[in-house]
Amino acid sequence: MKNKPLLDAKTMTVPANKNPLVATLTRSLLLGLLVLANPALADTSMAEEYRGSAADVDSSAPIAALSTLTSLDNVAPLKVTVPDIEHFTTSNGVPVSFVRSDALPIVDIDLRFNAGSARDGDIRKQGFGIANMTATMLTQGSKSLDEDAFTRAVETLGIHLNSSAYKDMFIVSLRSLSDDEHLLPAIDLMTQILTEPSFDEQILARNKARLLVGLQQQKQDPGSLASLAFNNALYGDHPYAHPASGTLDTVPTLSQKDLLAFKNRYLVAANASVAMTGNLTLAEAKKLANAITEDLPKGQAAAQLPEPKALTQAKHIHIDFPSSQTTVLMGQLGSKRATDPIAQQQQTSFTVGNEVLAGGNFNARLMTQIRQNLGYTYGISGSMNPMLARGPYKIGFSTRTDKTRAAIDASLEVINETLDKGITSAEMRLTTDNLKNSFPMGFASNAGINGLLGMMNFYQLPDSYLSDYISRIDKVELSEVNETLRQTLDPNKFLIVTVGADDPQLNNRIKESSK
Repeated sequence: MKNKPLLDAKTMTVPANKNPLVATLTRSLLLGLLVLANPALADTSMAEEYRGSAADVDSSAPIAALSTLTSLDNVAPLKVTVPDIEHFTTSNGVPVSFVRSDALPIVDIDLRFNAGSARDGDIRKQGFGIANMTATMLTQGSKSLDEDAFTRAVETLGIHLNSSAYKDMFIVSLRSLSDDEHLLPAIDLMTQILTEPSFDEQILARNKARLLVGLQQQKQDPGSLASLAFNNALYGDHPYAHPASGTLDTVPTLSQKDLLAFKNRYLVAANASVAMTGNLTLAEAKKLANAITEDLPKGQAAAQLPEPKALTQAKHIHIDFPSSQTTVLMGQLGSKRATDPIAQQQQTSFTVGNEVLAGGNFNARLMTQIRQNLGYTYGISGSMNPMLARGPYKIGFSTRTDKTRAAIDASLEVINETLDKGITSAEMRLTTDNLKNSFPMGFASNAGINGLLGMMNFYQLPDSYLSDYISRIDKVELSEVNETLRQTLDPNKFLIVTVGADDPQLNNRIKESSK
């Protein structure tokens, strides 16, 4: 016999009250008590029930009723209108991509250089951290304004002016109100840091001291230790191997001369591209782009990065770390950024397959098996990071130390089974629908649009990369998805890094080769 609920939705009444706010709050409180008192009403598993006809709805189970909304079956196909991109070249030869958006009085500008930490060694052997320190100090004063005056100018205008260095790109970005009173002085500050940064010696010394403290703290972070070891082992002597921030050995050697050499060599017009989005006319955008780039030295484009060599056999590296949890990273060399339609279609197919295998959602196979079924981790996911050269493919998770080997073995079993048997058509359909429906969120804001423009401009991607995205997803075929997964992933040659108290001593599938 079922227990009678403490509160009944059919008989629950709310005392009359002339104050609508009080009445509303009272209803909300009673409804919350109703759900807490009757667990059946709080069981979210009912949301997964089959959506039948309206006649099948149990009126005593309101949450179940939500899962039978047949109107959802008649939703029209998604129609996406991508931003209208305009292209031009500045008088200094810098390519510009521009999207006019007058919904808000804001302008976003993104100046990218082919000049990330992968170029550190070109300035000075073992000069790891040069690009990162250059980015840090660009916004710490110019020849016209010392650090305090520069900071006051930025804060007075209410702008965001930032610079950052990644593996293969260097970004200077600006966000400002679009009226001349704010935008023109903001552009002046942006050009100052690009053409006459101060690189003050005392500030450099302070930055190095702070960075060394941060690098020391990384030794206490198992995630950082795993990532550093993974990149070093995966890339060997390739420029992607070293950390962008530098190392404890190289940071103390960084000098003002290094930063000036990096700026003069790589922050040049021939190595740059611009993305602009916001409340501007095309004529205004051209004027601003010329103002930003006209004083940049012409320079030369950066040389093409070498391609890294893939591991020829599996490798396991263990780092001792006093913790009840073990951090695990596993993966291999992945793909470079695809620029032609055939390669882009293949990368789209891989994205679909990998979302099913290792996406961060609870429908992904690794998440379902390793987290939900086996309880080895709170979360596991994997992704590809394509760059100018082949980027990494990584799967990461943390688990209880005594379960590390079992969790790794179970993960490899899921990967191998997926490669052997493939994903299903139902899984593919769910994933492609999700990718298409979430796609418009990528350009739902000025910042989102400008980020896409900057990425496309940097990698010299055609507008079709964006406009044909939905079409590429619609063209995905199940056989192609499964074949692309098999061609891309090779678990038998995975690099696996573990950071924890005990070495899991992996079985024969992962041969020990770190000695």
